[in-house]
Amino acid sequence: MTSPEPASPLNVLVMVPVYNGGALWREAAKALAHARDHSRHQLRIKVVDSSSRDDSVATARARGFEVTGISSADFDHGGTRNAAVMNEAADVYVFLTQDAVLDHPAALDTLVAAFNDPAVAVAYGRQLPHHDANPIAAHARLFNYGAHSHVAGMEDAARMGIKTVFASNSFAAYRAATFQELGGFPERNILSEDMYLAARSVLAGGKVAYVAEACVRHSHNYTPLEEFRRYFDIGVFQADHAWIGEQFGAAEGEGMRFVKSEIRHLLGKAPLWLPRAFLHNALKLLGYRLGRRYQRLPESWLPLLSMQPRYWKAR
Repeated sequence: MTSPEPASPLNVLVMVPVYNGGALWREAAKALAHARDHSRHQLRIKVVDSSSRDDSVATARARGFEVTGISSADFDHGGTRNAAVMNEAADVYVFLTQDAVLDHPAALDTLVAAFNDPAVAVAYGRQLPHHDANPIAAHARLFNYGAHSHVAGMEDAARMGIKTVFASNSFAAYRAATFQELGGFPERNILSEDMYLAARSVLAGGKVAYVAEACVRHSHNYTPLEEFRRYFDIGVFQADHAWIGEQFGAAEGEGMRFVKSEIRHLLGKAPLWLPRAFLHNALKLLGYRLGRRYQRLPESWLPLLSMQPRYWKAR
């Protein structure tokens, strides 16, 4: 999908939450500043720092970014992003994470060009693995972020299922008018605020664009226990927002497609990683199913099972 350039520059606000970003944030900030300096749009970059103890704030200020500070205890996936953009005048809001490095200077403009289609409410770019990604992490990027762009709406739900409303705030953009109209992201939500708002946008008649030509490098070399905890949290999200599964299909079918793809990928490129992949997938499935049933578990267990222990303490 290649969109023509808009007739006039847009007002674009880029928001990045940061906490002890380290060397990867320094690399991401450098790439982001370079993209800003070469953008055809009116582009502002706003960093919200959660009381970092390293040089994250100095890195942001050295690149000319706006910086706002909050307590790390007050960070919320949806609420922090809402507070950063909700009262800001812009045509498009772009969200990045501190560990997502723009792969080329035109990535931001390429992503924003998706909004030339007036039906598009949400757009997200392609995530390539970091250079140090292990074979499991590299496959996850390749599976979830293919080489072909698409635009999906409610009419595609029967064919695409839950992928209709897939999005990732590691590199995503939202039409500001729609974002404001729908009230932004859910607050005090464990994760997947991006999928929540994409689903609401599609149900309101909008579309989600995947822009494969707009790329960042972003991946995680999770341990098996980290995979368990992350998928526990995904299960919690699906339990709390069961309407998404009811409207667009359950995530389990997509999980089976992923496993089959991963086996083929590792057989061809890194067969010694297959036992590790089986362990990862077993723990992901266990974590997800426990998360879907978290209300039946003792409350004292929940922070231990989750990748977001502060979420449960605040809740």
